[in-house]
Amino acid sequence: MSRSLILLLLPLALVTQSCKTSEITIPDLRNHVQFLASDNLKGREPGTVEDRLAAKYIKDALQDDGLTMLGERGYQFFTFVKEQKLGQCSFALEQQGSLELGKEFTLFPFSGTDSLSAEAVFVGFGIASNSPTFTWDDYQTVTVTGKWVLILRGNPGTDTTGNPFEQYTGDRIKALTAKEHGAKGVIMVSGVSFDKDDALVDPLTKDYSIDIPVIQVTRSVANSILSKSSKTIEALESEIRLKQERNSFEINSTISAKAELKSIKEKTQNVVAILEGCDPLLKNEIVIIGGHFDHLGMGGPNSSSRKQDTVAVHNGADDNASGVAAMLEIAQKMAKQRKHIKRSVVFLAFAGEELGLLGSKYFVNTPIVDISKSQAMINLDMVGRMSPEKMLQIGGVGTSDNGLSILLATANPDSLKLATSPEGYGPSDHASFYGKNIPVFFFSTGAHLDYHTPFDDVERINFNGLKSITEFTYNLALSLANAPSKLSFKEAGPKVSNYSRSKRFKVTLGIMPDVSGQQNNGLRADFVTAGKPAARGGMLNGDTIISIDGKAVNNIQDYMVRLGGLKEGQTISVEVIRNSERKILIIKL
Repeated sequence: MSRSLILLLLPLALVTQSCKTSEITIPDLRNHVQFLASDNLKGREPGTVEDRLAAKYIKDALQDDGLTMLGERGYQFFTFVKEQKLGQCSFALEQQGSLELGKEFTLFPFSGTDSLSAEAVFVGFGIASNSPTFTWDDYQTVTVTGKWVLILRGNPGTDTTGNPFEQYTGDRIKALTAKEHGAKGVIMVSGVSFDKDDALVDPLTKDYSIDIPVIQVTRSVANSILSKSSKTIEALESEIRLKQERNSFEINSTISAKAELKSIKEKTQNVVAILEGCDPLLKNEIVIIGGHFDHLGMGGPNSSSRKQDTVAVHNGADDNASGVAAMLEIAQKMAKQRKHIKRSVVFLAFAGEELGLLGSKYFVNTPIVDISKSQAMINLDMVGRMSPEKMLQIGGVGTSDNGLSILLATANPDSLKLATSPEGYGPSDHASFYGKNIPVFFFSTGAHLDYHTPFDDVERINFNGLKSITEFTYNLALSLANAPSKLSFKEAGPKVSNYSRSKRFKVTLGIMPDVSGQQNNGLRADFVTAGKPAARGGMLNGDTIISIDGKAVNNIQDYMVRLGGLKEGQTISVEVIRNSERKILIIKL
C-alpha cells in the first residue's frame, strides 16, 4: 500500500474510529459509509491498494472493539483472476504473410496459449450432433486431427422458433467440439447473416481456457484462406443455409499462428473476527453476520457498471458500504454486551462479491471456523435506501424450522415493514452459506436507479432507515445467539443459480456448482440436492466433475456446454474426483 495514500486517508480513518460510541448511532454509521464510499477509495475494486485500505479499516474497527481477529491477523487471503491480457500473438498465411492483430484477427477470450503451423479444413458451422431426433455432423467426411479448422459462427437454421441447431450455436461449444475431433487450432469467421459488420470479439473478457488456440478472423482473411478452393465465406454461408446441407472440405492452405492470453492474478482478502460467547457449551456454536465491502472501482467497459460508457468512481455507498457499516455497529454494540451473549458471533467482511461471490465461496470452502456449528448467517447487502414506506426485504426465512417466528418476534411493525421470502438462494453472499446447509437471512432495501452506477453516493443514503435496520439486525442476532436450541436447516428453493435453470437447458443434474472461478481442472459440486439426478446417481457434496459422457469438464463454462447437450430421460456417465480418487457415476436424467 502506498505510504502517500495511507497518510492522506489516515486522518479521516482516525476521526471515524474516535467518534464511535457503544450504541448504534447515525453519526457512527455515517462515518463508516463516508470512509468506505469516499472518492479516495476509488470504488474498492478487489486487488487494488484501495481494496486493502478498506479491509484494513474494517479490521482495525473490529479489533478496536475488542474482538479476536481470525486468519492471518484478521485477514483471509485468496487470489483471483483480475484480467486477461494479450501476449505475443501472430497469424500468417502462406500466400499473404503476417496479419494485423486487432484489425484482421483476434483471440477468443477462452483461447488457449500455443503455437501451431498446420493445414486447415473448412467444417461449415462446426456442428456435430448424433441425437436420435436430429443428426448433423460437419466432421463426418473430413479428418481434422492435428490441423486448423475454419468454422462459420452461428448456425444454418433459418427459423429461430424451434431451431434444432440452437444449442450448438455458441462459439465455445464449437471450439470444444473441434478439440474433441482432434483439431489443434480453431479459426472462426462471422458470415454476413451472422454479423454484417464483421466485428471482432473482445479477447479480454475473463473466461476459462480450452487449451488450444481459438482465433477469429475477418471475412476478407477467411476468403484469402479459401482462395485455392475458389469459394468465399459469403457464398458458403448462403449455400449451406439455403440447401440445409453440410459442406466440409480440405483447404490445402497452411496457416501459422501463435496465440497467447495471460491471466493476471491479484490477491484480495476477507476480514474475519469473532466475539466469543459467554455460555460454556453454546459458545462452540456461532452466529455469522456479514456483508461484502468490495465494489466496481472506476467502472467502465467490461465491468458490471450499468454505465459502461462512463469511467468514474463507483462509490458503492449503498452497495455495500451500508451493509458493512451496519455490521461494524452491531459488532461494536455486541462487544459491550459480551457477558450477555451465549453463542459466539463471527463478523465477516467479504471480498470479491461483485466478481461472483468469491470471498464467501472461499470462506465456506476453506473455513477458519467450524461452519457446521452455525446457528445462522445474516447477510447485509444494500440496506441504505429504505423507502418512505419503511420496507425491508428479508430472504431465506424458510431455511430453518423456526427462523421466521424468531424474526417476527423481533420486529417492530412501527419502525419496519417486512417483506419476507422463504428462498435461500439469492444474488449475494448468503447463497454460499445456504449451499452448506446453513440457515440464512438476507437483508436488503432493494435495487434502485443508482445501482452499479457512479451515483450510488453517501448523500443518497437514508441514515435514519439504516439505523432502524441495524438495530433490528442486532436484536435478531441477539435472539439467535441466545436461543435455547439450534435452528434446524430446511431446504427452501433451489440451490442453483439462474443460469442452470435457464430455458436453454432441458435438464439439470441438481447440483449447486462452484462458480467462484478458482479452479480450471474440474467443476466442484458444492451442494447436491437430495432426490435429483446427481444425488440418485451417487454424487456427493464436494465431488469434482471432470467429464460427462467422456467429454472433459474443466470449469463452469464447460459444464454449461455439456449440460446444454443433454436431454430428459438420457442416461449419462459422469466422472468425478472424490478424495483424490476417480469414480464413474451412472446418472439417469
